[in-house]
Amino acid sequence: MLKTHHFALFLLVLCFTVSCKTEKKEEFHAHSELEKRYQKLLDYPLDSLAFPRSYSHESKQIKKVLSKDWTSGFFAGNLWQIYELTGNEAFKERAQKWTVFIEKEKFNDRTHDMGFKVFNSFGQGLKFEDNQAYKDVIVKSAQTLSSRFNEKIGSIRSWDFNRDKWQFPVIIDNMMNLELLFEATIISGDSTYYKIAVTHANTTLKNHFRPNGSTWHVLDYDTIAHQPRLKVTHQGVADNSSWARGQGWAIYGYTMAYRYTKDEKYLNRAKATAAFFLNHKNLPEDGIPYWDFDAPNIPNESRDLSAGAIVASALIELYRYTTDETYINYSKKFLKNVQTADYILSSDIDIPFILDHSFGDWSKRSEMNEPIVYGDYYFLEALLRLNALEN
Repeated sequence: MLKTHHFALFLLVLCFTVSCKTEKKEEFHAHSELEKRYQKLLDYPLDSLAFPRSYSHESKQIKKVLSKDWTSGFFAGNLWQIYELTGNEAFKERAQKWTVFIEKEKFNDRTHDMGFKVFNSFGQGLKFEDNQAYKDVIVKSAQTLSSRFNEKIGSIRSWDFNRDKWQFPVIIDNMMNLELLFEATIISGDSTYYKIAVTHANTTLKNHFRPNGSTWHVLDYDTIAHQPRLKVTHQGVADNSSWARGQGWAIYGYTMAYRYTKDEKYLNRAKATAAFFLNHKNLPEDGIPYWDFDAPNIPNESRDLSAGAIVASALIELYRYTTDETYINYSKKFLKNVQTADYILSSDIDIPFILDHSFGDWSKRSEMNEPIVYGDYYFLEALLRLNALEN
């Protein structure tokens, strides 16, 4: 009787073991998980005073900003891009409503971030409708941005703060705002905006880059001699470090400048900085960079998905101009590796963001390794660009 009991117990344990071994782990389906995340953006309540910027895992709070914040245009831009990806009219309708909230920024002459705010919202909308009101906002915004251009220095002033330290600061991020100026000339026929964009790109090309292809973050110009007086960082780990997102702005900015001008020196600049980025010994194998290539505790440093997304999007365009497989291979690898459970936010997290592990501002010790709206924006743009290339 005892032997029978032992045999029955043995069979029960065996069955349980076999069951555990044969039970399949639930598969992760990136497409369906992304669709769940897209719905979170659609459901986020409209509020002209509360543009979602990032989310803190620690405090469990969404950081919300006013339209004057440099990130405000990305959320509407994300909705426009999701509409393009899905064809769901609900996203278009929502994008239109969020876009309108940005319009007053066309008068804001206290910032260089006009492209980030206005073109990433109104400019995205123009892809889907020939909207004269949108065009008028873009041209007025370009006019306002132009007021920050110093002809003798040959650049658009980036920031107005830290006046005790800087005279005329220009950051590499400012290259991204030139798209608004190029488009304003196309819309209006006024070449003034084009000329300012080209002059700024040329000045940045001359002064902002190191011999190894990398870029400084901030150049401060002397307002009397009109020459660089400081080459420093504001968001990188050190003045001479290579802040990952800054390298992304440079690659993207000069690839975009080549699109409008067909000037080979812009193409060469994008290729040189792309080579620095792609060949750096501290770029992880999966293509998702650390927030700064010279951060002191690599490999125990936060990644910056947003920097990788900016580069992935830019390199798809750069591939179109060069047919260099290195570029498209990086972009495909990046997109594959972020469409995983490690980076796509779980569907039970009720926030209006898609991806995790972007990195914000080291100088303020804020938004480090969190979901950030611009990480989503350039991820979506990279998806759309790859789709367009393959279809």
